[in-house]
Amino acid sequence: MPSVPQPPDSDRDRILILDYGSQFTQLIARRIREQKVYCEIHPAGLDVEAVRAWNPAGIVLSGGPASVLDPGVPDLDLALLDLGRPVLGVCYGMQLLVHRLGGVVERSEEREYGRALLKVESDDPLLADLPGGVEHVVWMSHGDRVLRLPPGFDVLGTSESSPFAAVRHRERPIWGLLFHPEVAHTDGGAQILANFAHRICGCGSSWTMEAFIDKTIRDVREQVGRRRVVCGLSGGVDSSVAAALVYRAVGDQLHCIFVDNGLLRRGERDEVERSFREGLGIPLVTVSAQERFLSALRGVEDPERKRRIIGHLFIEIFEREAERLGDADFLVQGTLYPDVIESVSVKGPSATIKTHHNVGGLPERMRLRLVEPLRELFKDEVREVGRRLQLSETAIGRHPFPGPGLAIRILGEVTPERLEALRQADSIVAEEIRRAGLYQSMWQAFAVFLPIRSVGVMGDERTYENVIAVRCVTSVDAMTADWARLPHAVLAAISSRIINEVKGINRVVYDISSKPPATIEWE
Repeated sequence: MPSVPQPPDSDRDRILILDYGSQFTQLIARRIREQKVYCEIHPAGLDVEAVRAWNPAGIVLSGGPASVLDPGVPDLDLALLDLGRPVLGVCYGMQLLVHRLGGVVERSEEREYGRALLKVESDDPLLADLPGGVEHVVWMSHGDRVLRLPPGFDVLGTSESSPFAAVRHRERPIWGLLFHPEVAHTDGGAQILANFAHRICGCGSSWTMEAFIDKTIRDVREQVGRRRVVCGLSGGVDSSVAAALVYRAVGDQLHCIFVDNGLLRRGERDEVERSFREGLGIPLVTVSAQERFLSALRGVEDPERKRRIIGHLFIEIFEREAERLGDADFLVQGTLYPDVIESVSVKGPSATIKTHHNVGGLPERMRLRLVEPLRELFKDEVREVGRRLQLSETAIGRHPFPGPGLAIRILGEVTPERLEALRQADSIVAEEIRRAGLYQSMWQAFAVFLPIRSVGVMGDERTYENVIAVRCVTSVDAMTADWARLPHAVLAAISSRIINEVKGINRVVYDISSKPPATIEWE
């Protein structure tokens, strides 16, 4: 076996993940970052020269839904393997390595999906220190099978259905796993990815939030110089942490603007103003623009049009306020890494699921240049940065709230009447979730206004009124999510209160779809 590479230089202390379309790709990034190793996800078709320039310590080829035997599927440029960086192929990534290096992959009559038992057959740094014995439960998810390995490969592990469940090249730093180490169902999966990052790629543990804050402060100061900076606040965790971080970097050069667009949750404006002016001591200007937004949204039903209208109006207001300051050239946004990932297609032209307000909802031409200090972070990392910056737990622990606000929680046209009904219903959901002590265990809990009517009976009279859907999910970083199994008593309390207290609503339904296939927000 070849020797394990020596630790890389500090500027190479990072892992590149090439995304072949798996729903678990983001979990690979999460697991590697949990090891305090920085990593990024890029489309599978990333140019080899771009990879060389980024200079990673190692490369992971993710899984994916395609078959390597189909035409036009995401491919692998073999020049990537000549860079000398350790490469780990996962599921589709492994099959692609086998297929392109001269092995044989064939279609299987039966998919191997779910738990399997991995038997470790050889000592190797990748499978070192796994908990308990030589057999481990792993998670398989593939339809093709490897019939023959390419020349130079050895078997590291087998399963009942897969004689090549884990492999590596004898001379080149190439590994392959037919199972998914990133999912919780795989015993020791986190250890396998830690082994790849630390033992094989030689990465240290330099990805900490303290180091991130120090580096970001330096980067922001270098980017903006002595110019003024405008920050558009939404009241959510992301914009609050972004504002606090930039304020730490440039102080009074930062001017925070909170736009009351009429699409906020109940009590949102008062809470934001109190948090920033009293809690953080950061100057704040509030702009009342309810009528402007509602007028622009009148008659609009398409969710992408809603997002673009709202994004453009925000920028117009921010640019107008910047002009009043005289020399403001930059706009702070709370863009997060999942926003960036979900706005980039795996291959070819964009097949974006939906436009993210912080990424795709902006006009193509805008005078203000963006400052996005959280662009590299997942949500839990953002919350940790907030704690390091001494934001209150109330601000840090708030559920995520979309940039377009309640506009994308009303299916169809946004009207004042629908907004008021949704605000009341949403407030009831939050109150009952908090009363049951479940708020912090949820990723999000909110109401959605459905523009459909159903027949009901109230006070012995027939009613024909609208429907509210309740959406409560658990998640770590919003890349995947599962619907929350709320106690029946909590669901009953929410339903009863909404129907009794919210005018125009006579039916409540509970959303039990996970992400994927659904998204968390309905629009």
